[in-house]
Amino acid sequence: MGTLQPILAKHPFFEGLGEHHLKLLAGCATNERFKAGEYLFHEGQEARRFYILREGLVAIDIEVSGEGTVTLYTHDAGDIIGWSWLFAPYHWHFSARVVQPARVIALDGVCLRGKCETDHELGYEFLKRFAAKMSYTLDMTRMQLLDMFKYA
Repeated sequence: MGTLQPILAKHPFFEGLGEHHLKLLAGCATNERFKAGEYLFHEGQEARRFYILREGLVAIDIEVSGEGTVTLYTHDAGDIIGWSWLFAPYHWHFSARVVQPARVIALDGVCLRGKCETDHELGYEFLKRFAAKMSYTLDMTRMQLLDMFKYA
């Protein structure tokens, strides 16, 4: 079984990372498959990973009092899913439901936090990259919520 390093190296999220850092990341990565209807994670669970969606479709859902489950947005191939593994108390604030069968690379957040603690350059790179990802995701969520209220 080969390493995931070449796949990680080609992903835009990891663009510009050196071979040393890519090797560290690959050591925390595994390939996984999910069927439609399965969950990557549930709101409130401990956040121990993040995911690179290689193929499929994953909905980000939240529970809304009186409304039930509401889908905020969906991820498709190439997207990075999850950042709660990076920030204490390390619990998911939403659920990730597989809509179409998915192949992902799961990166162990506990493993990565340890590597970031010992390699501050890697930690800084992750914070920069996830800050940009969070900003984009929050903008997309805001647009989705505006659309939901417009038609409510």
